[in-house]
Amino acid sequence: MAANQCQRSPGRKPAYAVTYAGPNTNPETASGVGLRVESLARVRGPIDTLVVPGGMDFGQAALDPRATAWIRRRWRRARRVVSICSGAFVLAEAGVLAGRRVTTHWRELERLERLVPDATVERDALYVKDGPVYTSAGITAGIDLALALVEEDLGPEIALEVARILVMFLHRPGGQSQFSAALQRPTAEHPGIRRVQTEVAEDPSGDHRVAELAQRAGMSPRHFVRVFSQQTGEPPAHYVQRVRLERARQLLEREGQSVEDVADACGFGSPETMRRRFQQSIGVSPSAYRARFRRAVTG
Repeated sequence: MAANQCQRSPGRKPAYAVTYAGPNTNPETASGVGLRVESLARVRGPIDTLVVPGGMDFGQAALDPRATAWIRRRWRRARRVVSICSGAFVLAEAGVLAGRRVTTHWRELERLERLVPDATVERDALYVKDGPVYTSAGITAGIDLALALVEEDLGPEIALEVARILVMFLHRPGGQSQFSAALQRPTAEHPGIRRVQTEVAEDPSGDHRVAELAQRAGMSPRHFVRVFSQQTGEPPAHYVQRVRLERARQLLEREGQSVEDVADACGFGSPETMRRRFQQSIGVSPSAYRARFRRAVTG
């Protein structure tokens, strides 16, 4: 596991040991890949993190009563319980989601609302934490949630290193929309433009004026703007501002950084410039977003 590799040192035990378990010991995935797992009856002792996966048709498929019964008995003994995508339906059947704030894949939100009427289904979140229960949207949102769990356990530096190993564009905080701006624009095919996209994502506070980006891409400014816009669907200046906003939203989630610090870290130049960008793009100030985000995500 990437997190174990990143925190490995001589004599130190790995942070995570994974056991795959289920009612069937030789299940097959929707794509036909066979798995070897432990029988649920053989899983004994404490459970740190109980993870329930999902799938493309999991929300519609019949749930195995043996799995839901086992989760119903065991989930309160785990430190935390996590669902990925439509795995939320298993937790719902097991009674885990009653009265909680939850989410799942956008295609299944209404079904989840009908199944757990006393839960608050967050319709516009990548993942939600409510006490020891974490639920996430689609499969890639599950990766964002996994990074958040690594950050809780091992700190932000290890989580960032894991994201780099996975070649993730950004670690998106849970309160971002399932249709976040980071998902709405393609990665360029041109290697020079793809390279500067990565550089902007890794260091939003850097010098990302068009002339500088064009030079790093090995192109003239005019040609760079034309090709960048064709391949990504937006001018480079818009892309830079969008990435800076995404990173600012991420940092505003955390404790310990003032709005001034966030503005500086994200390359806005001043808090007032960041405030204007937030008002234009999101409709609230950075301070208001921070207050709302903490209520919505950390509970």
